Amino acid sequence: MFDSDDLAATQDFLTRAYSKTTITPDRGDSPSTHVERQRYGPINMDRLDVRFHMTYDAAPMHRICLTQVHTGTIEEDVPGRRRDVLAPGEVALFCQPELPYSGRVCNASYDLTLFDVDLLDRLAGLDGERVQLLGHRPVSQEAERHVRATLDYVRSLASDGTPVTRLVASTTAAMLAGAVLSAFPTTASDSDGAALNETDTRPLLLKRAIAFIEENADSPIVLSDVAACVHITPRALQYMFKRHLEMTPMAYLRRVRLDHAHHELVDADPTETTVQQVAARWGFAHTGRFAAMYRQTYGCIPSDTLRY
Repeated sequence: MFDSDDLAATQDFLTRAYSKTTITPDRGDSPSTHVERQRYGPINMDRLDVRFHMTYDAAPMHRICLTQVHTGTIEEDVPGRRRDVLAPGEVALFCQPELPYSGRVCNASYDLTLFDVDLLDRLAGLDGERVQLLGHRPVSQEAERHVRATLDYVRSLASDGTPVTRLVASTTAAMLAGAVLSAFPTTASDSDGAALNETDTRPLLLKRAIAFIEENADSPIVLSDVAACVHITPRALQYMFKRHLEMTPMAYLRRVRLDHAHHELVDADPTETTVQQVAARWGFAHTGRFAAMYRQTYGCIPSDTLRY
């Protein structure tokens, strides 16, 4: 248990318990903090009462960390997106394991539940690849209820005083990791748990990103627009496309636009349309580069397609 009104002591405790942390209280606030820790096998469960308003900046935690807010609010700085506010009753990932994290705690009582990221990797079975968490919020209200119920169950086990065996602890930890895999968008599974089509094993978030690109190929979209439409960071989006399609999202966008240009050239009247007009309409400002890409893909130059 930790209880202190001393800022330096609180900062030192948070650094030792989680990762190197710097905290800054609002002017005039007394930094009163109370922390109780329970342990159930490989799972750490902390209840924090931060009785003041503080801003925090921390180094990567290298663990899965779930937060469940009881009172007050937590403002998370989500990489690649705006600050997100977690309200009482909500469950979310407190941080990405490999990324630094920051935000603001506003007179809040909340739980932090932590376990080793390797457990998630082993359970996902990705042949040695690390699971990438693609979002910090559960994919649906039902998913949030499921992970909240699992957290409550694990905490109840830790609180009842019954001696825990190694087998029971590892089984419980696997259950919690499974709840995270099913509740949050990851590279290991469909984000909403829907059955995958037998001929298309791509994650649902990737399918949604592809659909967004294809529907907006005639608009001036950029990487951040695609990432925002599926509520993940640009970095996670890049990873997802590279892993499943072996290309970047913007390379996929160029390929879609090239395909639209090809079909337009096939259907166009050469007396009324030029290659330059079609190329410009689909975002290819340099006609020579457009022609080179077109020939590499379709085996002929654009003017030949337009002519015939």
